Amino acid sequence: MSDFHRRRTMMVDTQVRPSDVTSFPIIDAMLSVPREAFVPDALNGAAYAEEHLDIGGGRLMLDPRTFAKMLEAIDVEPDELVLDIACGLGYSSAVIAHMAEAVVAVEDSVERVAAAEAALSEAEVDNVAVIEGALADGAAKHGPYDAILVNGAVEEVPATLIDQLKIGGRIVAIFQSGRLGVVRLGLKTETGINWRDVFNASAPVLTGFAATRAFAL
Repeated sequence: MSDFHRRRTMMVDTQVRPSDVTSFPIIDAMLSVPREAFVPDALNGAAYAEEHLDIGGGRLMLDPRTFAKMLEAIDVEPDELVLDIACGLGYSSAVIAHMAEAVVAVEDSVERVAAAEAALSEAEVDNVAVIEGALADGAAKHGPYDAILVNGAVEEVPATLIDQLKIGGRIVAIFQSGRLGVVRLGLKTETGINWRDVFNASAPVLTGFAATRAFAL
């Protein structure tokens, strides 16, 4: 067993399972995907740390516990199409790809798109399409989606993204207010979207997801 394999097993046993993540598909996917292959080379040794990782360009990879619990919240099924917003270097998409029929991943950096595509190819993940574009715009032409995961914090979710969810679809994101954050799960209905709090977590607010500030004289 390689050192990275041991670290991966330890990550699941000490960070994921104790956090009330009981879904076998999530555990199996996180045991299968080599997290170290989806971080900058300099961070290989820190890939399984219990903290967000700085992957450059002002962006973070969510810590394993937060990511796993967000996956548990949206409960991806094998026949579903998932939109992965801010996929970074592709780790989240690789994990979701183990559970879903297909994944559309969105990144706003040419460099991150190329890095994600290369890492996904190296890991032989063939059911993910990585799209370059504004994160908040999603990827409407490939939808509608059964589930959307936002890899980072938001102050608000644009209607353009909600519009890309099927009725009955789910979306999960970290809602940040100052230094406090909470992960919320949204369920789309015929009349809109119903949000509920799931657990506490914090992260930087992603580009395009800041609340519109009211102008005052």
